[in-house]
Amino acid sequence: MPEADAKAGAKTALLLTGGGARAAYQVGVLKAIAQQYPRSSKLPFQIISGTSAGAMNGVAMACYASCFHLGVKKLEWIWRHFHTDQVYYSDYPRVFRQLLRGMFSAFQADYANKHAVSLFDNKPLKQMLSKVLDLKRIDRNILGGYLSSVSVTASCYNNGDSITFFQSDNAQEWRRAKRCGQRTLLGVHHLMASAAIPLVFPSVRIHQQYFGDGSVNQLAPLSAPIHLGADKILIIGLADPRKNEQNQRMLHHPDLATIAGHLLDTVFTDSLNSDLERMQRVNNTISTMQQYGIKTDLKPVQSLIINPSQNFGQIASEHFLSLPMAVRTMLRLTGIRQHSDSSLASYLLFEQRYTRRLIELGYDDAMAQMDAILQFLAANPS
Repeated sequence: MPEADAKAGAKTALLLTGGGARAAYQVGVLKAIAQQYPRSSKLPFQIISGTSAGAMNGVAMACYASCFHLGVKKLEWIWRHFHTDQVYYSDYPRVFRQLLRGMFSAFQADYANKHAVSLFDNKPLKQMLSKVLDLKRIDRNILGGYLSSVSVTASCYNNGDSITFFQSDNAQEWRRAKRCGQRTLLGVHHLMASAAIPLVFPSVRIHQQYFGDGSVNQLAPLSAPIHLGADKILIIGLADPRKNEQNQRMLHHPDLATIAGHLLDTVFTDSLNSDLERMQRVNNTISTMQQYGIKTDLKPVQSLIINPSQNFGQIASEHFLSLPMAVRTMLRLTGIRQHSDSSLASYLLFEQRYTRRLIELGYDDAMAQMDAILQFLAANPS
């Protein structure tokens, strides 16, 4: 059993990145970690930060911060029994009605009250989240000392800023270039905003501003947990493993589907890698300053990232036919078929055969790195 972090004021954060249906992988990793703790133990993370689908997983865990095992068990049950129609309408009438609505909105006057334009309508997701999440538990867990902070990041279409909505015991709001933190009581609308993948799902209005997926314009994914007081950050990423040079060769121009998948991959993964490199440089600078006795207000932040060992696109192609017929038809209109060279389907495949496979992959990957994970979470890494 790992030790609790005994440092005075030291906080460990859990950072869950975005990726649509790929977020089932995170559940597998959390399941493997939970098995290393007693059944009655609380969440080993004092801070939870999430974006897009990762925000939903993070908030779900925050609701059960007093019992780590119970939170993981409930989250796994949801992902293991997923169907597409629980996330967005997937029948022919409503799929094509949504498409036509988007086409006709282009002909409306600017002063008209336009509907949000998107490929799919995700009202079922809002209904499901309202049903399964008791967000009042977050405040109780913070007051009970089981949790320090939880945050959800969304992208503001009004000004292009990355806005982190958070609940916390004592963290203060912050403002930096193109990003800020706003204290609030988290609601389902914050989760819907954070997971509104551009063009795929509709934007969400919060007060007088409109929001989309939090991974867009998120130049510093590590900013939220650091501002909330994290000393260590465990990151569960959803980036595909690097392709070898032979797989990178292309014999023709990429089609629309390939470009769309490439853009989503870039949105969900590239900024995290850049921010990790930036944090490592800051840590090295702090270490050098300490060697020469130079005082600084900066503090080093440790990190450990867990990424999948297998390609999500390849797994999605094996389960592509599990998608409802209407969704497959819509994807074919954009050039996506079962074996297309596009990762777009891996973000939209909310079907239990696929999500169960990702849970197993996450579990296996975490177990393969469990020694490093437990050492990272321990109070005394030696």
